[in-house]
Amino acid sequence: MLKKIKNRIFTVLLEFELMLLRFVGYIPSHIIRNVFYLMAGVKIGRGSTIHMWANFFDPRGIEMGQDTIIGDHCFLDGRNNLKIGDHVDIASQVLIYNAEHALEDENFTAISAPVEIGDYVFIGPRAIILPGVKIGNGAVVAAGAVVTKNVEPFMIVGGVPAREIGERKLKNPQYKLGRAALFQ
Repeated sequence: MLKKIKNRIFTVLLEFELMLLRFVGYIPSHIIRNVFYLMAGVKIGRGSTIHMWANFFDPRGIEMGQDTIIGDHCFLDGRNNLKIGDHVDIASQVLIYNAEHALEDENFTAISAPVEIGDYVFIGPRAIILPGVKIGNGAVVAAGAVVTKNVEPFMIVGGVPAREIGERKLKNPQYKLGRAALFQ
C-alpha cells in the first residue's frame, strides 16, 4: 500500500513538471529554454537546441549530443533511454516513443525499450520512431515515416511501416548544422 502511494505521488509530481515544461516551450529564447530543460534532467550537448513547443515524457531519460536541433512541436519520450547523437537534425512534429502497451497482456501493461539515434541523422517532419529502434549514423528518415525496426547506417527509409528506399551517398559527413533561428 505504501509503495502504491509513493508511486502515485511521484506520478502526480512528474505530470506537474511536464505541464511546467509545456509552458517553458513558449519562451522565445533557446538559452532560457535550455536552462529549464537542463534543470528538468535533459542532457543537452554544446550547441544543441530544442525549438519551441516541444513536449516530453520523463525528461531525465533524454540525452542529446552536440550541434543537434530538435524541431518545433516534437515529442521526446524519456521513460526509457533516448539517446540522440551529434549533428542530428530532427524536423518539426516528430514523435519519438520508447514505451508502449503490451497489446496481448490482459492488464495492458506498459513495456519500454531504449531508442538510439546515431550521428548525422536527419528525421523528416511528422515521422514517428517507435520503442527499441536504433537509427544508424548518417541515416535519413523520410517525412511521415513510421519507424518500427532498426535503420542501418546511411540508409534512407520511408513509408508506413518504414522500408529502405535508398542509400545516402555521403559516407563521411562532417557538416555543422549552424545556428538555430532565434525565435523558434
